[in-house]
Amino acid sequence: MLPSENTSPRKTFKKLRNSFHLIKSQVGFHHCKWFFLIILIQISFILFLAGTSTPPSPPQQQQQQQNFQISKPQQNKHQKQSKQREKYCEYGRVYVYDLPTKFNKDLLNNCHDLDPWSSRCNAVSNGGLGPKATGLDSIIPKNLVSAWYWTDMYSAEVIYHERMLNYKCRTLNPTNATAFYIPFYSGLAIGKILWFTTAKERDRPSEEMLQWVKDQPYWKQNNGSDHFLMLGRLTWAFRRKTDDDSDWGTSFLRMPLMKNVLRLSIEKFPWDDLEVSVPYPTAFHPQFEYEIKQWQDLVRSRNRTSHFCFVGAVRKKIKNDFREVLMNYCKNETSSCKVVDCSVAHCYDGAPAILEAFLDSDFCLQPKGDGYTRRSQFDCMLAGSIPVYFWEDSFKTQYEWHLPLQYEDYSVYMDHKEVRNDTSIVRKVLDKFSKEDVRKMREILINVMPKYLYARSNQGLGSSNDAFDIAIEEVLKRFKQQREQQQISEKTIKKGSPVY
Repeated sequence: MLPSENTSPRKTFKKLRNSFHLIKSQVGFHHCKWFFLIILIQISFILFLAGTSTPPSPPQQQQQQQNFQISKPQQNKHQKQSKQREKYCEYGRVYVYDLPTKFNKDLLNNCHDLDPWSSRCNAVSNGGLGPKATGLDSIIPKNLVSAWYWTDMYSAEVIYHERMLNYKCRTLNPTNATAFYIPFYSGLAIGKILWFTTAKERDRPSEEMLQWVKDQPYWKQNNGSDHFLMLGRLTWAFRRKTDDDSDWGTSFLRMPLMKNVLRLSIEKFPWDDLEVSVPYPTAFHPQFEYEIKQWQDLVRSRNRTSHFCFVGAVRKKIKNDFREVLMNYCKNETSSCKVVDCSVAHCYDGAPAILEAFLDSDFCLQPKGDGYTRRSQFDCMLAGSIPVYFWEDSFKTQYEWHLPLQYEDYSVYMDHKEVRNDTSIVRKVLDKFSKEDVRKMREILINVMPKYLYARSNQGLGSSNDAFDIAIEEVLKRFKQQREQQQISEKTIKKGSPVY
């Protein structure tokens, strides 16, 4: 029996095998020669069919095409991931300069020698987050303790550098960069020499760094106008006006080579368009979004026993210190105000006494700090306590990328001059807010919380942007718009120029 045109070799072989068994059952042993002859015939048939097998049927062709295309979905997956990255980096990418180590890494390695009075090693440990927090077990849930660190208020320059090295929109190819990040630890570099030194000595680290950067080819392209850095201290430490040795700070931001460079600072100079303020680091550094949600729920449901609070210490060397005015007032208003006197209590970075005072209070009094702003105002908001300011420069023009512009929706302002003349104003003003008013104001602070926190993961918080993500995205957006405007101007000039 010959196979039909549509019969597969497998089916043909099966039929031949059945025929063989049928013949063998009907042939006796004495007919062995016929038996072996039949075997040879069937082997011949098999060899013939193997050499002349028919083309695969349409279903088989479809199966082979499917097998051939098995890698296609994987290719689509890679394309999707690439598009996703492009979506994240729609404003461009950042190139991180590999500065000589004396401008950053060596400072960390010599952390015992960065301050004339104490070691800075704890402050710069754990990528700038500081040592793990302790003593919080009675205040926060046990599973959130690992997200808390004793973070120094001036550690942002280290935190930003650590995060930048793993930033999702970092590029190792400078030709692909929209922005160039200079990882200079300006705050650590001057920490030891801010006192007992000459103006020239204080300026030397900044001058040496700028001399190195100005020789880089990508600086020369735009004279540094697409470069940025993170200042490790308040802006006032870098704005010395004269070369007089008695004048405090450095002249870093007044140096000619800094005239085009964008700078991030925990407190900006209000009249400098090249300076942008970013949040102070707090003690809370979540790694996962559920940690933020859990903390938000705790803050929202907290039973608060004090109307307002004041955390701070009197500065006796400052004449008519406003902090002393608030401290004395609060100590006389024990039924409404909770006081944490940092000249008596331990008030290191995010200490338990501070956190508990803010969690227990509806409002927190926020006078000026070393500048117009304070790290305390972010500790206060983190705990769901509504900040009360006494200087407009403490909130106006500050943190515009991270906090809602309608500051009156989540904070209170009283003029410090009026309060100094009549401290009873404090309670009178705060008593005007109903419980529902306070709840609404607190809810705003809770909802924007991820925007003023720094995650402890180098990858950020996943789908939520933290303070670092927001700051760098805004930098990229600014530089991209700047480049586009420059290209439009160049085209306009070229189009309007006379042709000879």
